[in-house]
Amino acid sequence: MSTPQHLWERLNQSILTCRRCPRLVEWREKVARERRRAFQDWEYWGKPVPGFGDVEARVLIVGLAPGAHGSNRTGRMFTGDSSGDFLYRALYEAGFASQPSATSAGDGLELQDVFITAVCRCAPPNNRPLRDEIENCQTYLIEEIRLLTRLEGVVALGRIAFERVQKILRPQNPLLPFRHGAFYKPDDHLPWLLASYHPSRQNTQTGRLTREMFAGIWQQVRDEIG
Repeated sequence: MSTPQHLWERLNQSILTCRRCPRLVEWREKVARERRRAFQDWEYWGKPVPGFGDVEARVLIVGLAPGAHGSNRTGRMFTGDSSGDFLYRALYEAGFASQPSATSAGDGLELQDVFITAVCRCAPPNNRPLRDEIENCQTYLIEEIRLLTRLEGVVALGRIAFERVQKILRPQNPLLPFRHGAFYKPDDHLPWLLASYHPSRQNTQTGRLTREMFAGIWQQVRDEIG
């Protein structure tokens, strides 16, 4: 049974108006005011970023946080920066996205069977949210998981997302080891968990995460959900 749209709207409104973390509020708004030279003509989003995708998805993708000049500029997860370019091309090639690029919230991109979110909804300085900031945001991720009534599995992009999802889904269990491609399928009713390196520029430009490695993640997802 699908979750009523008004419940998603209520959650997103809570995210949009959140000011729980003074450091992040100050930083995201400062970046939005000052802007990068290449985007001087943009009106930056400068607010928390809600999840994006198919609300009947069977797969949840969890990243770390919005990029200062990516999602914090465009207002949509993984949109407008190199991480998003890498992610959406892979999703398109695997049949989960309607187009291989994501430039703005109004670019026509649609997702099928995947929903994208992050453990932290505000752009953090140096791309590093603090532990208490992630804790403050956890209620939003918990609610998204609850509203995704058809959820079968989670792809965690990076160690922080991988560990945070475990703390939510299996809070009494010891943390499972993180490595790229690690796959854990529980015997109970809980979603499976697949780990991937984050498609950050640091990882993709150094070859730590290649297109072939990333394609393997989405092929495994396809194999799991059929």
